Amino acid sequence: MCATTPEMALSAAYRKAQRLLAAWLERDRTAHRQVFTLRAAIAGLDARDQHSLSRWLAWLDVAAISRGESILPRLWRLDPALGTSTELALAQLPVGIAGETLRKRRKSA
Repeated sequence: MCATTPEMALSAAYRKAQRLLAAWLERDRTAHRQVFTLRAAIAGLDARDQHSLSRWLAWLDVAAISRGESILPRLWRLDPALGTSTELALAQLPVGIAGETLRKRRKSA
């Protein structure tokens, strides 16, 4: 089998945190039962996995903003460090995407 792109090696802790976050973001905004499990999963990530998760969340925020929403306020309430690292990751996305996203955010604020 010949692969043209390297496969990302995702840790079990990252996959668990990503799965829990995805489910949490998709659920009703009043669902709080998962919060403690989710916070524990996030706390168990190493720096590399934390960065990868923040970058993934930044892309999710770009998609949400294109629909007139944002996930950052929910992330800050869940975990302020995660909200901050996601905002920093958002600023590091390609200039066109991040710039447009930040302009939309400022207009809506």
